[in-house]
Parts: sequence; structure tokens; C-alpha cells
Amino acid sequence: MSNWLPKIPLADWIESFVDFLKANFQGFFDFISNIIGSIVDFFVWIMAGVPAIVVILVIAAIAWFTSRWTIALFTVIGLLLIENLGYWDGTVQTIALVLTSIIITFIIGVPLGIWMSQSDKLRNVLTPVLDFMQTMPAFVYLIPSILFFGIGMVPGVIASVIFAMPPTIRLTNLGIRQVPEDLVEASNAFGATTGQKLLRVQLPLATPTIMAGVNQSIMLALSMVVIASLVGAPGLGADVYRAVSQIKVGVGFEAGLAIVILAIILDRVSQNIGKTKN
Repeated sequence: MSNWLPKIPLADWIESFVDFLKANFQGFFDFISNIIGSIVDFFVWIMAGVPAIVVILVIAAIAWFTSRWTIALFTVIGLLLIENLGYWDGTVQTIALVLTSIIITFIIGVPLGIWMSQSDKLRNVLTPVLDFMQTMPAFVYLIPSILFFGIGMVPGVIASVIFAMPPTIRLTNLGIRQVPEDLVEASNAFGATTGQKLLRVQLPLATPTIMAGVNQSIMLALSMVVIASLVGAPGLGADVYRAVSQIKVGVGFEAGLAIVILAIILDRVSQNIGKTKN
């Protein structure tokens, strides 16, 4: 029906752009890859260097401190079950991947959200970009990640960061913009600078909303675990992918259950950070 229109060579343009980046910025990509790989290896080294029960008790203590004793009890039982089923090494690698992704997401996403809250022009520019990041199928992010960073954990982390970052940016912006206007005007009346108003009024009041964004980013990063295993990322996702490829229903259920337990723990802990424990 539209044969009379010449086809736009969009795919060729994208390929040319990717080739340009690889030819001129490969050193930068290698530098980023080394940093991300070192962070993941550091987390794995810490958690794998001590007995599993020590890591379990530390995570349970964090759950107790941030949430309730019932969450801490669930953490102990759930992680002991994972260790008993033989998925502890994969769980450690998965936690390392998620932590690395969230650290990068937080470092980039929160400042962008703050900047977005202070500039309507930036908000108008970033909003469609964030829509694009959230609606693009997660598999698509793996293609350029492989080209720039090779096979392994690094492309998995990069894809997770891109996929998980929008909620942190959006809710940081939203939380600051929803600070009551009378409080902002009061701080202006007392002669507060923009920085003082941001650090002492807006950010403290916006913290629950910001942490809600971080919570959503954690869940999205964890949801990328199985997808990232397609490019060689280690962890529980690799166990699920291996079970699917070998049609092992029981093994797939065990690995999936381990991911569910880990997701519940991360969700409950991140939901309650910064809140008063009842």
C-alpha cells in the first residue's frame, strides 16, 4: 500500500552509528566494562569469601532493622532453603549483579531526577526518552550491549541499568515537585539558597517517593536476571535458562523459586528503607 514511498534506511543508519561508536570510543567502553566487572567481582568476593550462614544472618539483620521480625524470619528461612537446594552461588552472583545495577542507577538517576525537577525544559526533553526506555523490549538492549561490552556479566548490568533507571528518575522528579509549595515559600522567606532549599526541605520530604522509585528499579533490575543470562550473565537466571533449554521442569522451578524468594526479600527491605519501623 505504501510502495510508492521510498523505504527509510533506519537500520542502516543505526548500524553506521554503532560502527562509529565502536571505532572511536572502544577504549571508553573497555574502561566502563572494567569498572563494572570490578564492582561485581568485589561483591561476589565479599559474599563468597565467608560462610553462607554469615551472609544470611547479615541480610536477615538488615531486614529486621529496616522492616519487621517476620521479614527477617522469612529471609533466614528463604535463604537457607536456597542454600539447601544448591543455588547459593547463583544467588550471590545475582545479588552482585542487582546491587551493581542499582548503584549505577542511583548515581545517575537521582541527580537526573533532581535536575529534571528544577527544569521544565529538561523534563520535556527527558520524558519521551524515559518513555522510550521503558517501552522498548528488554531483549533489544542486549544487542548493543554485546557489541560494545562483549559476552558476560557487563552487558547484563548495562541492559539492567537502562531498563531499570526510568522509575528512579521519574519518582525523584515527582517527589521533589510534590513538596508542598508553602514549605518552599517559607524556606525562600528565610533566605534559603537553592541548594539549601533542596538539601534541607525538598529532598528530605521527597525521600519516601525517591525510595519508591529505587524499589521499582530494584525489581526491574531483578527481572532482567533471566534475560541477561542469554548473553552469558551468571546467576540464577543462567540456572533458569539452562533448565528451559534442557526441558528440566523441576530444576527450572527450583531456580525460579530462588528468584522469587530473593525478589520478595529485596522488595520488602527496599520498601521500608527510610521509614519508621512499627
